[in-house]
Amino acid sequence: MKVSVIVFPGSNCDLDVKWAFEVCCNADVSMVWHTEKSLPESDVVVLPGGFSYGDYLRSGAMAAKSPIMGSVVEFAGKGGLVLGICNGFQILTEAHLLPGVLLPNVSTKFICRPCKIRIEQIDTPFTFLYKQGEVVNFPIAHHEGLFYLDDTSLAKLEESGCVAFRYVDNPNGSLNAIAGITNASKNVLGLMPHPERVVHSLVGGRDGVRFFKGISEWIKEMSR
Repeated sequence: MKVSVIVFPGSNCDLDVKWAFEVCCNADVSMVWHTEKSLPESDVVVLPGGFSYGDYLRSGAMAAKSPIMGSVVEFAGKGGLVLGICNGFQILTEAHLLPGVLLPNVSTKFICRPCKIRIEQIDTPFTFLYKQGEVVNFPIAHHEGLFYLDDTSLAKLEESGCVAFRYVDNPNGSLNAIAGITNASKNVLGLMPHPERVVHSLVGGRDGVRFFKGISEWIKEMSR
Protein backbone atom coordinates (compact mmCIF):
# COMPACT_ATOMS: atom_id res chain seq x y z
CA MET A 1 0.00 0.00 0.00
CA LYS A 2 1.32 3.41 -1.00
CA VAL A 3 0.45 6.33 1.28
CA SER A 4 1.14 10.02 0.67
CA VAL A 5 1.22 12.29 3.73
CA ILE A 6 0.91 15.96 2.84
CA VAL A 7 3.16 18.20 4.94
CA PHE A 8 2.19 21.84 5.47
CA PRO A 9 4.07 24.54 7.39
CA GLY A 10 2.92 23.86 10.96
CA SER A 11 2.03 20.18 10.53
CA ASN A 12 3.12 18.30 13.66
CA CYS A 13 1.43 14.91 13.38
CA ASP A 14 2.83 14.00 9.96
CA LEU A 15 5.49 11.65 11.31
CA ASP A 16 3.02 10.15 13.79
CA VAL A 17 0.65 9.09 11.02
CA LYS A 18 3.56 7.91 8.87
CA TRP A 19 4.69 5.67 11.73
CA ALA A 20 1.14 4.40 12.30
CA PHE A 21 0.78 3.29 8.68
CA GLU A 22 4.21 1.67 8.76
CA VAL A 23 3.66 -0.15 12.05
CA CYS A 24 0.09 -1.29 11.35
CA CYS A 25 0.26 -1.96 7.61
CA ASN A 26 3.90 -2.05 6.56
CA ALA A 27 2.93 0.72 4.16
CA ASP A 28 5.24 2.56 1.79
CA VAL A 29 4.82 6.16 2.97
CA SER A 30 5.88 9.28 1.04
CA MET A 31 6.05 12.71 2.65
CA VAL A 32 4.78 15.30 0.16
CA TRP A 33 5.59 18.97 0.69
CA HIS A 34 2.61 21.30 0.19
CA THR A 35 4.23 23.23 -2.68
CA GLU A 36 4.28 20.15 -4.93
CA LYS A 37 1.66 20.20 -7.68
CA SER A 38 1.28 16.48 -8.21
CA LEU A 39 1.00 13.40 -6.04
CA PRO A 40 3.23 10.35 -6.28
CA GLU A 41 1.52 7.04 -6.97
CA SER A 42 -0.87 6.69 -4.02
CA ASP A 43 -3.55 4.43 -2.61
CA VAL A 44 -4.27 6.83 0.25
CA VAL A 45 -3.64 10.54 0.75
CA VAL A 46 -3.44 11.85 4.31
CA LEU A 47 -3.79 15.41 5.58
CA PRO A 48 -2.26 15.20 9.08
CA GLY A 49 -2.91 17.06 12.29
CA GLY A 50 -1.10 20.17 13.43
CA PHE A 51 -1.50 23.90 13.07
CA SER A 52 -0.96 24.60 9.38
CA TYR A 53 0.08 28.21 8.81
CA GLY A 54 -0.38 28.80 12.54
CA ASP A 55 -4.18 28.54 12.11
CA TYR A 56 -4.22 32.12 10.82
CA LEU A 57 -7.44 33.38 9.18
CA ARG A 58 -9.24 30.12 10.01
CA SER A 59 -7.90 26.69 10.83
CA GLY A 60 -7.04 25.03 7.53
CA ALA A 61 -8.04 28.00 5.36
CA MET A 62 -4.57 28.81 4.03
CA ALA A 63 -3.51 25.18 3.68
CA ALA A 64 -6.58 24.50 1.53
CA LYS A 65 -5.11 26.91 -1.05
CA SER A 66 -1.74 25.12 -1.23
CA PRO A 67 -0.59 23.98 -4.70
CA ILE A 68 -0.84 20.28 -3.81
CA MET A 69 -4.52 20.55 -2.92
CA GLY A 70 -5.57 20.64 -6.57
CA SER A 71 -4.17 17.14 -6.98
CA VAL A 72 -5.76 16.01 -3.69
CA VAL A 73 -9.19 17.21 -4.86
CA GLU A 74 -8.68 15.48 -8.23
CA PHE A 75 -7.55 12.26 -6.49
CA ALA A 76 -10.67 12.29 -4.28
CA GLY A 77 -12.90 12.97 -7.27
CA LYS A 78 -11.61 9.81 -8.92
CA GLY A 79 -12.49 7.73 -5.86
CA GLY A 80 -9.11 7.77 -4.15
CA LEU A 81 -9.07 7.45 -0.37
CA VAL A 82 -8.42 10.75 1.42
CA LEU A 83 -8.03 10.96 5.19
CA GLY A 84 -7.94 14.20 7.18
CA ILE A 85 -7.12 14.04 10.90
CA CYS A 86 -7.72 17.05 13.17
CA ASN A 87 -6.21 19.97 11.21
CA GLY A 88 -6.55 17.72 8.17
CA PHE A 89 -10.32 17.58 8.77
CA GLN A 90 -10.39 21.37 8.96
CA ILE A 91 -8.50 21.55 5.65
CA LEU A 92 -10.96 19.14 4.01
CA THR A 93 -13.89 21.38 4.94
CA GLU A 94 -12.07 24.48 3.70
CA ALA A 95 -11.32 22.67 0.43
CA HIS A 96 -15.03 21.72 0.16
CA LEU A 97 -14.25 18.02 0.06
CA LEU A 98 -16.42 17.70 3.18
CA PRO A 99 -19.32 19.86 4.37
CA GLY A 100 -19.41 21.99 7.50
CA VAL A 101 -16.90 24.00 9.46
CA LEU A 102 -14.88 23.46 12.63
CA LEU A 103 -15.42 26.29 15.12
CA PRO A 104 -13.69 27.07 18.44
CA ASN A 105 -14.60 24.65 21.22
CA VAL A 106 -17.59 25.73 23.28
CA SER A 107 -15.21 26.13 26.24
CA THR A 108 -12.98 28.43 24.11
CA LYS A 109 -10.07 26.39 25.49
CA PHE A 110 -7.62 23.96 23.88
CA ILE A 111 -8.59 20.39 24.82
CA CYS A 112 -6.02 17.60 24.92
CA ARG A 113 -7.11 14.31 26.50
CA PRO A 114 -8.29 10.76 25.82
CA CYS A 115 -11.84 10.65 24.51
CA LYS A 116 -14.49 7.97 24.07
CA ILE A 117 -15.66 7.77 20.47
CA ARG A 118 -18.60 5.73 19.15
CA ILE A 119 -18.34 4.05 15.75
CA GLU A 120 -21.47 5.13 13.88
CA GLN A 121 -20.90 3.61 10.43
CA ILE A 122 -18.93 0.52 9.45
CA ASP A 123 -19.58 0.64 5.70
CA THR A 124 -16.48 2.74 5.03
CA PRO A 125 -12.86 1.83 4.18
CA PHE A 126 -11.83 3.42 7.47
CA THR A 127 -14.20 1.70 9.90
CA PHE A 128 -15.22 -1.70 8.56
CA LEU A 129 -13.03 -3.64 11.02
CA TYR A 130 -14.92 -2.12 13.96
CA LYS A 131 -18.37 -3.11 15.23
CA GLN A 132 -21.42 -0.91 14.79
CA GLY A 133 -21.83 1.14 17.97
CA GLU A 134 -18.46 0.10 19.38
CA VAL A 135 -16.85 2.65 21.70
CA VAL A 136 -13.11 3.25 21.31
CA ASN A 137 -10.59 5.55 22.94
CA PHE A 138 -9.03 8.06 20.55
CA PRO A 139 -7.27 11.12 22.01
CA ILE A 140 -8.22 14.64 20.97
CA ALA A 141 -6.03 17.74 20.82
CA HIS A 142 -7.68 20.83 19.36
CA HIS A 143 -8.99 24.32 19.93
CA GLU A 144 -11.28 24.46 16.90
CA GLY A 145 -13.13 21.17 16.98
CA LEU A 146 -16.79 22.14 17.23
CA PHE A 147 -18.42 20.73 14.10
CA TYR A 148 -21.10 23.04 12.73
CA LEU A 149 -23.47 22.74 9.81
CA ASP A 150 -26.79 24.42 9.01
CA ASP A 151 -29.91 22.51 10.09
CA THR A 152 -30.97 21.33 6.62
CA SER A 153 -27.49 20.12 5.66
CA LEU A 154 -27.00 18.50 9.06
CA ALA A 155 -30.21 16.50 8.67
CA LYS A 156 -29.12 15.42 5.19
CA LEU A 157 -25.70 14.38 6.55
CA GLU A 158 -27.34 12.22 9.21
CA GLU A 159 -29.90 10.70 6.83
CA SER A 160 -27.24 9.77 4.29
CA GLY A 161 -25.22 7.83 6.88
CA CYS A 162 -22.16 10.06 6.57
CA VAL A 163 -21.51 10.47 10.31
CA ALA A 164 -18.73 7.97 10.91
CA PHE A 165 -17.72 8.86 14.49
CA ARG A 166 -19.57 10.47 17.39
CA TYR A 167 -18.34 11.68 20.77
CA VAL A 168 -19.77 9.88 23.78
CA ASP A 169 -19.36 12.93 26.04
CA ASN A 170 -19.10 15.71 23.38
CA PRO A 171 -16.14 17.63 24.85
CA ASN A 172 -16.22 20.50 22.35
CA GLY A 173 -19.92 21.15 21.76
CA SER A 174 -20.10 19.73 18.23
CA LEU A 175 -23.58 19.58 16.75
CA ASN A 176 -25.03 16.10 17.28
CA ALA A 177 -21.72 15.23 19.01
CA ILE A 178 -20.16 14.64 15.58
CA ALA A 179 -16.48 13.65 15.72
CA GLY A 180 -15.93 12.54 12.12
CA ILE A 181 -17.75 12.43 8.79
CA THR A 182 -17.38 11.05 5.28
CA ASN A 183 -18.49 12.33 1.93
CA ALA A 184 -21.42 10.62 0.22
CA SER A 185 -19.11 8.21 -1.63
CA LYS A 186 -17.39 7.22 1.65
CA ASN A 187 -13.88 7.63 0.17
CA VAL A 188 -13.12 10.88 2.03
CA LEU A 189 -13.03 10.92 5.84
CA GLY A 190 -12.37 13.76 8.23
CA LEU A 191 -12.20 13.29 12.00
CA MET A 192 -10.97 15.40 14.89
CA PRO A 193 -9.73 12.55 17.16
CA HIS A 194 -6.28 11.04 16.57
CA PRO A 195 -6.31 7.27 15.83
CA GLU A 196 -2.58 7.44 14.99
CA ARG A 197 -1.84 8.11 18.66
CA VAL A 198 -3.26 4.78 19.82
CA VAL A 199 -1.53 2.12 17.75
CA HIS A 200 0.82 0.78 20.42
CA SER A 201 0.31 -0.02 24.10
CA LEU A 202 3.41 2.02 24.99
CA VAL A 203 1.79 5.21 23.72
CA GLY A 204 -1.66 4.91 25.20
CA GLY A 205 -3.47 1.96 23.66
CA ARG A 206 -4.22 0.06 20.47
CA ASP A 207 -7.74 1.16 19.54
CA GLY A 208 -6.39 2.83 16.40
CA VAL A 209 -4.76 -0.29 14.97
CA ARG A 210 -7.93 -1.54 13.26
CA PHE A 211 -8.43 1.90 11.74
CA PHE A 212 -5.18 1.65 9.76
CA LYS A 213 -5.34 -2.11 9.15
CA GLY A 214 -8.85 -1.65 7.81
CA ILE A 215 -7.68 0.84 5.20
CA SER A 216 -4.99 -1.60 4.06
CA GLU A 217 -7.37 -4.56 3.88
CA TRP A 218 -9.97 -2.51 2.02
CA ILE A 219 -7.42 -1.54 -0.62
CA LYS A 220 -6.27 -5.15 -1.00
CA GLU A 221 -9.88 -6.28 -1.42
CA MET A 222 -10.61 -3.61 -4.02
CA SER A 223 -7.50 -4.53 -6.03
CA ARG A 224 -8.52 -8.18 -6.42
